[in-house]
Amino acid sequence: MKTYLLTILSLAGLSLTTYAQKPVRQLRAIRTDLNIKIDGDLNDEAWKSAEVATDFTELRPAPGRKEAPGQQTEVRVLYDNTAIYVAAYMHEANPDSIAREIVPRDQVGNADFFGVVFDPYLDKINGNGFFITAAGSQFDAKYSQVGGEDDNWDAVWFSNVKINNDGWSAEFRIPYSALRFSSKDIQTWGVNFIRKRFKTQQQSFWNPLDPTQNGFINQGGELTNIQNIESPLRLSVSPYISSYVNNYPYNLPGVKNTTGTFNGGMDIKYGINQSFTLDMTLVPDFGQVQSDRQVLNLSPFEVQYNENRQFFTEGTELFSKGNLFYSRRVGSNPAYFNNLALQPGETVIEAPTEGKLLNATKVSGRTAKGLGIGVFNAVTNRMNAIVRDAQGNERLVENQPLTNYNIVVFDQSLKNNSSVSFINTNVLRQGSAYDANVSAVQFDVSDKKNIWNIKGTGRVSNLSGNVLTPGQTGYSYDLKFGKQSGKFVYNYLQVLTDTKYNDNDLSIMNERNFFNNSVFAEMNLYKGKHFNEFHTYMQVRYSQRLKPMTYQSFGIYNGLYVQFKNLWSINANTELRPSSNDFYEARNGSIYKDLSQWSAGVEINSNHTKRYSVGVYSYYGESRRFNGNGFDVGFYQNLRISNKFKIGNDVSYSPDYNSAGWAGKSGNQVIFSRFDRHTIENSLDANYTFNTRMGITLVARHYWSSRKNKDFYNLQADGSLAPTTTTIANADRNLNTFNIDMVYKWQFSPGSEFSIAWKDASFVSATQAHPGYRQNLDEILNSPQNNSLSFKVLYYLDYLQLKKKQPSR
Repeated sequence: MKTYLLTILSLAGLSLTTYAQKPVRQLRAIRTDLNIKIDGDLNDEAWKSAEVATDFTELRPAPGRKEAPGQQTEVRVLYDNTAIYVAAYMHEANPDSIAREIVPRDQVGNADFFGVVFDPYLDKINGNGFFITAAGSQFDAKYSQVGGEDDNWDAVWFSNVKINNDGWSAEFRIPYSALRFSSKDIQTWGVNFIRKRFKTQQQSFWNPLDPTQNGFINQGGELTNIQNIESPLRLSVSPYISSYVNNYPYNLPGVKNTTGTFNGGMDIKYGINQSFTLDMTLVPDFGQVQSDRQVLNLSPFEVQYNENRQFFTEGTELFSKGNLFYSRRVGSNPAYFNNLALQPGETVIEAPTEGKLLNATKVSGRTAKGLGIGVFNAVTNRMNAIVRDAQGNERLVENQPLTNYNIVVFDQSLKNNSSVSFINTNVLRQGSAYDANVSAVQFDVSDKKNIWNIKGTGRVSNLSGNVLTPGQTGYSYDLKFGKQSGKFVYNYLQVLTDTKYNDNDLSIMNERNFFNNSVFAEMNLYKGKHFNEFHTYMQVRYSQRLKPMTYQSFGIYNGLYVQFKNLWSINANTELRPSSNDFYEARNGSIYKDLSQWSAGVEINSNHTKRYSVGVYSYYGESRRFNGNGFDVGFYQNLRISNKFKIGNDVSYSPDYNSAGWAGKSGNQVIFSRFDRHTIENSLDANYTFNTRMGITLVARHYWSSRKNKDFYNLQADGSLAPTTTTIANADRNLNTFNIDMVYKWQFSPGSEFSIAWKDASFVSATQAHPGYRQNLDEILNSPQNNSLSFKVLYYLDYLQLKKKQPSR
């Protein structure tokens, strides 16, 4: 998966932020007028004029070690008026040791790889990475101080590899349209070259990286002598058409079991100038994205699901400033629904839980003086519920208004790789529904040596009122100070949110009215007789309710991670929490006095470079309330059958006994219960890759979780529980879900794709716990299945390529 790059480039303990200035290595880029054939063979005449970058330094498993004889890496860089070219030769004493699993684009797999990361503005904060595996699979990513690694960023570029008798070689052609850079006549870019030998897990860099220092992009070298290049007109359109056939056995008169739809839309990218790009999606289709991993939620808080829609995951690092953007609010999980005005005798037949996205637009970039600007806008359509009266008459009632979502960001880079930002989010709804506005100022300042850092964010929210609901304004801030580099790092964090602060309309917010303080310390070692890495941490956290000021919770958290010389690893942690005051579990702000609890766990992972790898984990915890206890055990395994085919399996079992939690209300009385909960999750994934442009992925998941209540209790005014004969009907829970996602993708030309997706989904939610995993598995497999088959064609059209193809007059 592309996410594997984060472990490669953020690297154990290395964040993607800043590092002190130090002498860096330099490489001169050479202009060429000769033709270069991108075939992986480095015999083109042009390469003979290029300077050579070599003498790579290992980051892991042995930081500081130079490449061994017979395993050196050589890199050359050329450029012309249209693109920058990179050639790399990875020497290998034994070519059989080159790992080259074949995976589709944007995956790493079990393969050696080479990559280059450019920092065109030399701001030591932002970068673009281009990588290729020894099997020829491309992957790319964008890097930033706030967004970390954006592995959903995709560019159109060209590459090839060749396996030789003494290693393997790679060639890149990266058009200037894939990069943003200044208009200066003479430029120096930040650059680093990366090589990984998969079977030994050796990761080496041209400009050395210090794992005890904070930062990645800022630890790069420099690419000099780039002269008289211009950013081309960056304009591309990607129209798509898609068709869906859906089947669900309603078996009702007048209701079709099988339906079909046909869709069309377009994505547009336009380079406004050399620094800023407009991205727009018109009538998008996200029907083929990965299904959500639904869970039984017994908490008072909303479940935060992953964002799988590419438009909302690519190039959004600026919009992540201030932690004010939860992209699933736009369409997938809106925060607001109208109260349906039902007439006597009417019932709701269908009520949409998602909004229809009409269009979305992003404008983002950074000036030569380091000012980053981002503007986001999206519109979701009015959605209607269907209600029916006693006579069978149906009518539409609005349950979501037409809604406009906006974000504006200004992010100024400062000296010492620091920054200050302003962020504003705004949600406007048609009609009488309230509107929401949140503004924030964020700063991040490091000293010249990048040892000390202070950062913070101040936020103000405002909800407009209407005839039924008054408006409200609230505030929130967080402030963090500490030592961020060296073997020992530590920090102090303070977070405050008042009673009226609310950013939930375009973010996700579970708690308010709190004042939290915490201290954190960590030790990181990268050289040892028996280990490659050793990390251990401790955190102490104290939480108070803000108004009225009172104790909420206290916790001590410890953990460690060790990777041994044989590439096995172990993870362990403990957690101790004395008695606490919970103001959320009762759902109405009442206090619930939770008694002390503790937990401990361990996870062991085998060497994942082997054809077969496995991991196991076990966690156990106890609570003084009802002498409750529970554990979580899990097992995963991955088998690489060939360089084209691999499968994986994850199984977990989590029983909890004598837990305490909210069950419901009887009049004004809040009722808790003592209950047992059992959860089993079993998932299977398989990948077959025909070549680097074509493959099939399969993900199947069964999830079952149940809650069985034993006794009921009244929540007292002092937060204690008192036994009661009152029961809550339908307070038991049983959630049973099964999903299959199978997708075939063929990238038939750069940026263009044909895909076929089959989805099978079944969902059974009951208010009575069903004992036994086998019974629940049989139930879900025999329940009605929703089957969907879809076809989608997306075609990439680039203005410059079309212009070249036009016949001369």
